[in-house]
Amino acid sequence: MKGRQTTVTILMADDDEDDCLLAREALAESRLSNELRIVSDGEELMDYLYHRGQYTNAKLAPRPGLILLDLNMPKKDGREALREIKADVNLRKIPIVVLTTSRAEEDIYRTYDLGANSFIIKPVTFASLVEVMKTIGKYWFEIVELPLEAVGGRNEQQSNQSSSN
Repeated sequence: MKGRQTTVTILMADDDEDDCLLAREALAESRLSNELRIVSDGEELMDYLYHRGQYTNAKLAPRPGLILLDLNMPKKDGREALREIKADVNLRKIPIVVLTTSRAEEDIYRTYDLGANSFIIKPVTFASLVEVMKTIGKYWFEIVELPLEAVGGRNEQQSNQSSSN
């Protein structure tokens, strides 16, 4: 098996504090070496990705290797943020997994049309959420091959390692 980056940043955009807390705990429980960053609405998500506002320091806002996106958020909802990210040549390669309570067929079709990589209905139980997080981590960071620039920090990590020899 090829060597993989040890830590990948997962950026979760969700306004439900309980869901964010459960996701953080589920990620820890799943024993993935991922760092979870959380933003609470679509505007904050775009500020994070474009290093604006409180995210001007790129070291404090590393490029995510995966975005977990809720559809129903204040200010700018997940659909608008998804459209904006997938329209940007510098951001569109970041995989986006829609993780939402919506079961509407229209949302499923629309998010795939906008470029979402996966659509997952939020599990109801913590045990199910842990399973989902394990599966997401295994699939996106062990099984799938991603372009180097889509995985946050990999380029910097490799150049740091080569310069220290």
